[in-house]
Amino acid sequence: MIYQTFAQLYDQLFDSDMYKSWEKFTLANINKKNGKLLDLAGGSGRLAVLLAKDGINVTVADFSDEMLSLADQHSTENNVSLQLVQADMRDLAGLEKFDVITCYADSFCYLDDEADLFQVFSEVANHLKADGVFLFDVITPHQTDDIYPGYMYNYQDDDHRRAFMWQSYANDDVEHGVIHDLTFFNRLPNGEYDRLSETHYERAYDLDTIKKLLKHAGFNSIEVGSDFSLEMKDKNATRWFFKCQK
Repeated sequence: MIYQTFAQLYDQLFDSDMYKSWEKFTLANINKKNGKLLDLAGGSGRLAVLLAKDGINVTVADFSDEMLSLADQHSTENNVSLQLVQADMRDLAGLEKFDVITCYADSFCYLDDEADLFQVFSEVANHLKADGVFLFDVITPHQTDDIYPGYMYNYQDDDHRRAFMWQSYANDDVEHGVIHDLTFFNRLPNGEYDRLSETHYERAYDLDTIKKLLKHAGFNSIEVGSDFSLEMKDKNATRWFFKCQK
């Protein structure tokens, strides 16, 4: 392929070890490993493929048809079956109820505000079986306020075919808000480079706010930890992990 999309390049460069860590966290916190799991914002399906190999019936829901196309490709390459659904996580109407619902890679932090976050939590509660488990992660205010502002990451292949530039800075208009400027350079056969850029907006929420919204959405059991666990290992954690039940 001469030209590659942003989604394809992002998928190729994402740290694969993260998916293995999310797989391990998921398996450690569910009872029905042969049940039905919905992976919200499941993207290219790399986590879903791992879970499907573990014997779980996985449905991937994502807003991007391009990401779902990649998920279909990965499922075929790995000889596993995935159900793929294009959906806005704020409206899951038409979907069945699941034993497990997951949402990782701080996907909730891309929502606009608390109202959207509560809407998603309510949708999840409505599509979770009575004894179901809701697992997700979010970046923390420490990450958005102290780590990301001024953050830079640059990468290039050894053969200089691809390069990636990532810059982050504070969003002064949003509490615990951050802006990411992402740029890929992909070398074409003629030696020139194709440039693809996107700007991503994230925001974090105080832990008490997240717990309040979860409770209002109907979750009575809420466990929180860090470092891919339900143990709060660091008071300055950059990412929180949640296990919730109704």
